[in-house]
Amino acid sequence: MKDKLIAATLLIIMVLNFFDVIIDLKLGVPLWHIFSESLIVAISAAGAIYLFRDIRSSTANINVLKQKLAHSKKELKNISQTMMDARHEYSGVIQTQFSQWALTRSEQEVAMLLLKGLSFKEISALRNTKEKTVRQQASDIYSKADVEGRHEFAAWFLEDFMQQNHYQPKSTAIN
Repeated sequence: MKDKLIAATLLIIMVLNFFDVIIDLKLGVPLWHIFSESLIVAISAAGAIYLFRDIRSSTANINVLKQKLAHSKKELKNISQTMMDARHEYSGVIQTQFSQWALTRSEQEVAMLLLKGLSFKEISALRNTKEKTVRQQASDIYSKADVEGRHEFAAWFLEDFMQQNHYQPKSTAIN
């Protein structure tokens, strides 16, 4: 908006000085004065043209960016839906595995909270039970899943989703 106001002001200056030059020519004003006012007309016209072109270019760029942003938002919405679908499917896989391990309903709740990263204290507060009860349930879960502890339990569900050759440790052999 500011650029448009400046360009319009330059156009007004150009038009007024142009008419002043015409009148000065009829009145026989010295040539140096006519030249200086003509220079003002030319510079004002050049500045206004430059600003209008810049405004048009900026507007075009803004429109392109708006389109890209709208496209990105649409893609993000699709990705979000894809993630929600994957999360729902993953939850089903987890529940199926819990059933195969013959976890009780209470153990399934604790197991899911363990997978979400809650501490024993947080789980006990959330479930209104003693922390010792949660620890015992976790121990039973690990035993039924045939894992050593919380980290191995969480890793059991993640390892199928990680690519086998994604991470290759560097060789530590000494030459």
